[in-house]
Amino acid sequence: MMFGYDAAVIQRYPAICAGVIHATGLSNGPSAPGLRAEYRDGQQAARARLAATAMADLPSIAAWRRAFTAFGAKPTQYRNAAEALLRRLAKQGDIPAVNTLVDIGNLVSIRYAIPVAVIDLDSIAGSITVRFATGSELFTDLGSADSVHPDPGEVIFADRDNTVSARRWCWRQSAQSATSAATVGALIVVEALHETAAPDIGNAVTDLTALLTIHQPGVRLTSCTLPAP
Repeated sequence: MMFGYDAAVIQRYPAICAGVIHATGLSNGPSAPGLRAEYRDGQQAARARLAATAMADLPSIAAWRRAFTAFGAKPTQYRNAAEALLRRLAKQGDIPAVNTLVDIGNLVSIRYAIPVAVIDLDSIAGSITVRFATGSELFTDLGSADSVHPDPGEVIFADRDNTVSARRWCWRQSAQSATSAATVGALIVVEALHETAAPDIGNAVTDLTALLTIHQPGVRLTSCTLPAP
């Protein structure tokens, strides 16, 4: 599936659970009206949950905050991708549509309060390994033309060429890995660490598969889950 965990990460974070989808035959344009409507409904439901439960009390968010703290990233400075989306939704009341793949990923992310990474397959050399950075790898932030090195010890998504697709685990995706109108293949990864991670990941993969099948009629999908050992 072009995705896996280094043994050292599993040893440090034995609760990690992931769902991985390999999608080809994509045509990534603007979201269709039906998807936009479902996205709006998902945002409304997420706002209602946030009104009833503080974000820090959501088990999935709390688990990611603990994980970030464990590898030296202040969780109030570096928000995991799901928390960043939910905070944006709470503050602004809306997460604008971007494109079909991003909107599907964001919808499922706010639905379950867990991060969803949608990575352009053409950006990956070999496969992605989630591992601790040595500091020699290269990362290019969205909107930047300059590459930087991750901090030694932070958790990263890195491929065979030491190119980083995501820094601080699920904090920030790289410019190269972001989907665009040219994307025809994607690796979609959803991860969680909380007590009910396994069933939540399973439901998220089911939702992602259904949404992709409906809104990308030419798609070809394979998927797997990586349960905690």
